Amino acid sequence: MKNFISIALNSWFKEQKQSVLLFDSITAADEIALMLNGQWDGCNGVIMTKCDEVAINTAAQLLEAAWCYQGDSKAVLERLTNDELLRRYAMGERNFINANLRCTVLASMNLSKINLSYTKLSSANLNQVNLTQADLTAADLNEANLSGADLSKAFLVRANLTKANLQLADLKGANLSMANLSGVNLTDADLRGANLALADLRGVNFHFCDLTGANLTGAKFFESELAFAKQR
Repeated sequence: MKNFISIALNSWFKEQKQSVLLFDSITAADEIALMLNGQWDGCNGVIMTKCDEVAINTAAQLLEAAWCYQGDSKAVLERLTNDELLRRYAMGERNFINANLRCTVLASMNLSKINLSYTKLSSANLNQVNLTQADLTAADLNEANLSGADLSKAFLVRANLTKANLQLADLKGANLSMANLSGVNLTDADLRGANLALADLRGVNFHFCDLTGANLTGAKFFESELAFAKQR
């Protein structure tokens, strides 16, 4: 009986939980929010208190739009080209949540304050890119080249940076809590004041990396490797 009540309550709470839907264009999100009585976030997201996938799919088909839930492990949106991203960014758009940018080349580009949370950026070339104050929450940056990149004050909570190259990167004041940085190259990187709480730092190359004032609470790392870092 207790199990039945627990299942019923969990089901009820799940139904009450708001869902965030992401569409492949701002226009589609705006129109679908009106059609389905949702809350448009001003970009490509729609907040729904009651999520009816049949109605969403019908509306999306009418507008020839693609959609997915925010945080989906696999994006359903089509691959975003470099030119399209830069064109939309130049027009003032900053929200590119869940975009597929695997293996993209955006070296030396200015993308400050961009929202790339949950974005797929594995093996991307982001050498010397400007990502100051960017939102990269839970982004997949596995084996990405971020050497010399400016990530100061960037939000990288739960980001996957496994085996990424962050040599000479500026990460001052960046939030990397719970991020996976295993096997990352942080040679000569600047992490002064960065938040690395609960981050996985095992196998990281800390040679000449500046960790002055960094928060390492609960982080996983090998003490011997920190001997090569700067800490004041």
